[in-house]
Amino acid sequence: MIPHISGRPRRTLVLAATLGAALTLGAPAAFAGTPVVPSAPSAAAEAPAKAPAAAPASQSATWAAGTRAYLVITAPGDNPAVRSAITANGGTVFSAFNAIGVIVAHSSSAGFATAMRGVSGVQQVGATRTSDVPADAYNPALPANPAQSTTPAGEPVRADMSQIKADQAWAVTTGSSAVKVGILDTGVDDQHQDLAPNFNAADSVSCAYGKPDTRAGAWRDVGEHGTHVAGTVAAAKNGKGVVGVAPGVKISSVRIAEPNTSLFFAENTICGFVWAGDHGFKVTNNSYYTDPWQFNCPDNADQAAIIEGVRRAQEYAEGKGSLQVAAAGNENYDLANKTTDSASPNDSTPVTRTITNACMDIPTELPGVVTVAANGDGVTKASFSNFGRGIIDVSAPGSNVYSTVPGGKYGSMSGTSMASPHVAGVAALIASTNPGITPAQIREKLATQANDIPCPADGRCTGTTANNGFFGEGQVDALKAVGSTPPPGKYFENLGDFAIGDNTTVESPITVSGVTGNAPATLKVGVKVVHTYIGDLKVDLIAPDGTVYTLHNRSGGSTDNINQVYTVNASSEVANGTWKLRVNDNAGGDTGRIDAWNLTF
Repeated sequence: MIPHISGRPRRTLVLAATLGAALTLGAPAAFAGTPVVPSAPSAAAEAPAKAPAAAPASQSATWAAGTRAYLVITAPGDNPAVRSAITANGGTVFSAFNAIGVIVAHSSSAGFATAMRGVSGVQQVGATRTSDVPADAYNPALPANPAQSTTPAGEPVRADMSQIKADQAWAVTTGSSAVKVGILDTGVDDQHQDLAPNFNAADSVSCAYGKPDTRAGAWRDVGEHGTHVAGTVAAAKNGKGVVGVAPGVKISSVRIAEPNTSLFFAENTICGFVWAGDHGFKVTNNSYYTDPWQFNCPDNADQAAIIEGVRRAQEYAEGKGSLQVAAAGNENYDLANKTTDSASPNDSTPVTRTITNACMDIPTELPGVVTVAANGDGVTKASFSNFGRGIIDVSAPGSNVYSTVPGGKYGSMSGTSMASPHVAGVAALIASTNPGITPAQIREKLATQANDIPCPADGRCTGTTANNGFFGEGQVDALKAVGSTPPPGKYFENLGDFAIGDNTTVESPITVSGVTGNAPATLKVGVKVVHTYIGDLKVDLIAPDGTVYTLHNRSGGSTDNINQVYTVNASSEVANGTWKLRVNDNAGGDTGRIDAWNLTF
């Protein structure tokens, strides 16, 4: 199977060229892009490695065959009673993220999950894998510190950087060293000559197995994928090799891939997001999907717990000021019309199963995450890129991207794994030019500054030139993104999903505070509704005093989805209070959800 394009991560695709050599290799299973890297020229002597610190203490005296990992989800805060119940039911607490109410438990008891679901205070329990936890989890080996090759002088501007005008944006800013970008991936070769100047070891970590391992070097690459992604984000502008989109920002490695398999299990992703929030990452790049399920379905107890645990962790990170950017995937799959999944579970024996749009590719489809599709040559859709109206936010170059690989080398890879770090880099430039900007404002700016790409003559692409299923809001533009300020006025949003059933009415609230006086005559109302027949829908903005402002009234016929910003004269309304988006479904046969909406005063 294609790995998280770009290798196991968001499955990487093909090719590699190192200092003139070309080579095509196979890719691992979970990447959003797959690297192909040939051997490089003679390598210099390996830099001396730091002496490893003692390995984390084992949570279990001995590893036992049949040990599985579980998410035990409770109310936020420490819960001694639940911890005791885990032990009483044949488990051990491997790690705990009390701020979000998620405990990672290990057990070899086949009845552990069932027993724990009956414990008072436990909200959900789910197995995170269909394979055993590796013995390495209890005494992790440090990744290799590869010998480094040297690179001749010369740093030509690459076509992908020119395509998104990053080379022109550098005249405005190359990025601020105060902005930290987290590379949640297979790890990063921090000794690489093009990455070392911008590498932030103090905030780097391994989250493999779902517990922070802060030993020096634990963050290093167990593959090639993460190092390639890191170079696209922030390779230094140092006269050699390549230049990243934001060559002045700091990058931290959060290794969430496990060695040998390069799989990204839910507990690893949760650990990574919580670490990102706690360590002040302004942006994270996520070029992978959460294994072992390509899509997690809420009607399955295990997968429902995975969705909830990762969702809480992403929300926590965003609440701390971190924006998550994620690759859409490389299966050429319509994420807005899910029908089957033949790749899961990828840690044992995949089977073909029927799925619906309720099933989620995570973290890609979580609220608040910027979902990135890949462009091929120019402004075409890359043949492998996933797509979907109402799912894709923006696009970026993802074919034959040349970047850093471990050992001081360089190689080309293709995949949405390669597109996503372009967007993460642009987001980092935005944050550099707008100190204090919020994740919501960065998302908005990425969208408004993207260059529209119309649908090609391909019936799978639906939507408008301004926003469609292949390219979302369009291809990101680094120069435009750093050339103006964030949206004026106070910005509020609700990213929660509210299901819209047949012949029902649903409301999503936003509480506005801190705005003086009345709302403006040009109140901006951003609406994102995912629905298969918007001709059924009436959409209203409800002011705090109950006044109704109609935004959409059963127009659009058989068109699917609403993704639009409306301007409302709300100058007679007091700004502070609870505003609501009300959606009425007036017919049978088509359903959907309020995906997100926002107000800009």
